[in-house]
Amino acid sequence: MTAEQPTVAVVGAGVIGLSWARLAREHGWTVVVTDPRPDVAELVSSSVGEGADVRVTPDLSDAVRAADLVQENGPERLTVKQQLFTEIGAAAPAQAILATSSSSITASEIADGLTDGVAERLLVGHPFNPPELMPLVEVVPGRRTSPATTDAAVALYRQLGREPVVVGKEIPGFVANRLQGAISREARFLVQSQVVSPADLDTILRNSLGLRWATIGLFEGNVLGGGPGGIRHLFAGVGAQTGGIEPGVPATDAEAVERLITQVEATYGTGPDVYEALRVRRDRRTRAVLDALAADDDDVSDGRRES
Repeated sequence: MTAEQPTVAVVGAGVIGLSWARLAREHGWTVVVTDPRPDVAELVSSSVGEGADVRVTPDLSDAVRAADLVQENGPERLTVKQQLFTEIGAAAPAQAILATSSSSITASEIADGLTDGVAERLLVGHPFNPPELMPLVEVVPGRRTSPATTDAAVALYRQLGREPVVVGKEIPGFVANRLQGAISREARFLVQSQVVSPADLDTILRNSLGLRWATIGLFEGNVLGGGPGGIRHLFAGVGAQTGGIEPGVPATDAEAVERLITQVEATYGTGPDVYEALRVRRDRRTRAVLDALAADDDDVSDGRRES
């Protein structure tokens, strides 16, 4: 690995792949993007930019040949990923970290049938979308992933300014998507039951749990919620009063799902122009929160240095 300027090979130029490419370029990395689509060069030029530090090639082997990190973002299909990593493993340098952005397929499943030399360098590096904004990367090693690979992947993601968390056990959906899924199920139930509208539910989340969890997380919030008595007091007191709440089960028949989709589309709109407007607002607001949190962390660090 080159200490000054690592090279990332981004495999797949979809939303996630292009975001990885922009993030790496922002941090001074050399970026190589590969995708079989015929317009990939124009897509990368308009989305990531052009220059000596960005290269596009339709040849997968060529793309990974000098990579320190291969970040695969192909279709969420096991056979496709196994084929991709067979080709990647044969062409990438022996020290390269081989990561998949998969949100559900584990490294152990992908490594089945691959050689030990490839399997020991393969892991999941699952970002939250878009990875250029969302700091989390779930690093999920497989059964055959070497500890050195996991350590090296964590170090590379930290160089990109991300917040990697090593997940201790392979489980479908990993951690963040399982949490998101639980909240999403309850949200769909509440909207379908006409307890709240889609717009008001989003307002509630933004102004309560979203704001709280952006700063302190869930269990730290439990500690604070119990006052001086901490989480033990919370569970014994407030927790006892809310223990009877049972999670709702959203309707999943086609008609109910279509009604829910129609409600959300009526609230927020649909189409390329709406997507772009919402994306720009999301990015602006996310950066504002991240900047504010970073400034607060700097203030705390300065205070510690002065004391």
